[in-house]
Amino acid sequence: MLPDAANLLLCPSCRGRFLSSDGGPGNPGAALRCPVGHSFDAAKQGYFNLLVGRGTVFEADSASMVAARFEFLEGGHYRPLAEAVAASVAPALAGDKPVVLDAGTGTGHYLRCTLDTILARHSAVAAIALDISKFALRRAARMNPEAANLVCDVWQPLPVADAAVDAVTVVFAPRNPAEFARVLRPAGLLVVVTPRPGHLAEIAARTGMLGIEPDKDERLAESMGGHFHLNLARDLDLQLSLSPTDVENLAYMGPAGHHLNRASLTGRLAGLAAVTDVWARFRINVFERLQDPGSVTTWPRSVPTH
Repeated sequence: MLPDAANLLLCPSCRGRFLSSDGGPGNPGAALRCPVGHSFDAAKQGYFNLLVGRGTVFEADSASMVAARFEFLEGGHYRPLAEAVAASVAPALAGDKPVVLDAGTGTGHYLRCTLDTILARHSAVAAIALDISKFALRRAARMNPEAANLVCDVWQPLPVADAAVDAVTVVFAPRNPAEFARVLRPAGLLVVVTPRPGHLAEIAARTGMLGIEPDKDERLAESMGGHFHLNLARDLDLQLSLSPTDVENLAYMGPAGHHLNRASLTGRLAGLAAVTDVWARFRINVFERLQDPGSVTTWPRSVPTH
């Protein structure tokens, strides 16, 4: 069956509204079709691949990176972060049937928590999940079968209608402010999660993980200028007690996984203690869409949470 959000999607080739099909005689599978005739069939895992045209400059996560992320998140280590993201979008989800878009959904764990939180208050919710990695979408489609799980490039025009969603979440993923502003309703919220200086510092050097740029907040604010106003920046610190396998998965599941060799990483972590205490330091940024495109984005004082 097609997700409820299918009627909010646009064809990536012609930008026309999809005329969805749940199958029938001679057409057993779900498909997205537009009036011009472009058609996208659902993969057997339940997602749709909407990549068209020229290739992306963004490197998709590999199957092994996605597997590491799935195993780590299944351990519940970042569950408080997922709950904080869900709480941050809640003020925008007051309608009868709210719509949430998760850009860079990965394995779908953060969206799952958000959907469960919404469904505790509403009888229905529609969701759209985007990622460049088909390996991630295979996991996400199983995690969130009610969502429209789409392989697409966030740097390109999103396959979503104007003013169609109430909230956009972006957890450690690329951001396209202009497109997020376009698809958000006027009172919608954009929630962006970024790491803070000191994030995973206890294991960063040993694992070869990438460092956190000192001007990351300023660059985020600058990139959002002209589209969003930052309403709140909340800090969340989590003390994690990790096994050697957890540490390896944590290192390999992120951006460093694109250049780390898994076998070398395993060797580098040989002799690691049975339990390693690590601090994860996040910033949860809640943006409101600017009604006046000429407004200036400001950066309020953050609210620490431990």
